[in-house]
Amino acid sequence: MISQKQLAQMGLFDARVPRYTSYPAAAHFSGETGPTQHREWIKALPPGARISIYVHIPFCSKLCWFCSARTQTVQGRGPVAAYLDALKAELRLLARDLPPGATLACMHWGGGTPTLLDAAALSDLAQAVFEVAPPDASTEFSVEIDPNEIDAARLEALVAVGMNCATIGVQDFDQHVQKTIGRMLSYEVTADVVAILRDLGVARLDAEILYGLPGQTNVRITDSVQKLLSLGPDRVALNGYLHAPWMAKRQMLISSDLLPEPGERLQLFEIARKLFVWDGYAEVGIDHFAIKGDKLEIAQRTGRLRRCFQGYSDDRAEALIGLGASSISRFAQGYTQNAAATSAYCETAGAGAYATVRGHALTEEDYLRARLIEMLMCDLGVDYKEILSRFDITPERLDGMLSTVTKRFADVLTKTAEGFRIRHSARPFARLIAGAIDGYDMRRAGNSPAV
Repeated sequence: MISQKQLAQMGLFDARVPRYTSYPAAAHFSGETGPTQHREWIKALPPGARISIYVHIPFCSKLCWFCSARTQTVQGRGPVAAYLDALKAELRLLARDLPPGATLACMHWGGGTPTLLDAAALSDLAQAVFEVAPPDASTEFSVEIDPNEIDAARLEALVAVGMNCATIGVQDFDQHVQKTIGRMLSYEVTADVVAILRDLGVARLDAEILYGLPGQTNVRITDSVQKLLSLGPDRVALNGYLHAPWMAKRQMLISSDLLPEPGERLQLFEIARKLFVWDGYAEVGIDHFAIKGDKLEIAQRTGRLRRCFQGYSDDRAEALIGLGASSISRFAQGYTQNAAATSAYCETAGAGAYATVRGHALTEEDYLRARLIEMLMCDLGVDYKEILSRFDITPERLDGMLSTVTKRFADVLTKTAEGFRIRHSARPFARLIAGAIDGYDMRRAGNSPAV
């Protein structure tokens, strides 16, 4: 077992690196890629393509202090109605440019608080998407649900239009921690919502819990995880809290003095991780857990796991198209992102144009490094044979690219016949190792602690 002193010496506690939900990270997107490329890449999809769609709903009744997502409070229904009109306008553009026969593989609604919409609006939005990309029996439709902002009517409306997965951001059940982060959510309210979801036949429940929150202790995270386990989620994301008040101004309400030290953060992660494993969950990637037999667990076990904006996925769709303010789309050719400000998005989409403001066209070097990083994040290792067969690279150049990695992290890597793997106890090093392969400037703002 590696000691805390060794971890510190290897730079784990001081480093800030991207989460690598994309490569390059969104901080490296630029205005050189815009609406022209976005439309061209949509039109380049093959007829009958399977696509995935992400819909961003940026509104909340109240802003949680810990959150760094693109969200805003809303008073009255006017701004929400205007935003939904803009989403429908963007969907009309998508319908115009999509090749014939496109169908929906996966759809995820995130926020903000999607369940802030009333039942009629939820149903209407889903139908608007389905008119552009029809679902089928295998379509996965997930919605982020705030137990404080939901009722039976809205849940029934979502299930009626095909929602078969619900995602609940628990973060932490301890009231002291909740007060510190400005987000109150009782276990009892959450359990009641979970019971309704199960009664309605929702096939999968996903949950997120955070470690590294202000005021969080070993005892408190143990209690929160045990309460979460009692709800029987099918998948859990155990994410590290990112404290970046220079980026998310609301986090200025949280005193940095209350944050656990890096070594304490790692201990909080390990406590939660062990509780999930002891309860029978399989470890997926570096920070996700799934019940045995879940599609994500199967993808991990069979080498089909993918890194995505939600963390991990088994989605093999040919493109992910983001709708709404700040949404990111992923194509084979690269990434595009909509205007972050709701007003700018609504003005452009409402005028009948794509609201794309930046992105990144992938180079051959990007494809190579992206796959190496995805291997590290998903499979916890690198398969040289696959890389050499998929990319125009010689064994000598590949060895040269990875020699710094294998030397610097020799104590946490194990050589294999195919390449190398990160030792199980050294999983927290995955993002740090990926950072050593990243070809872009690592000093960009927005990176999070490596642990």
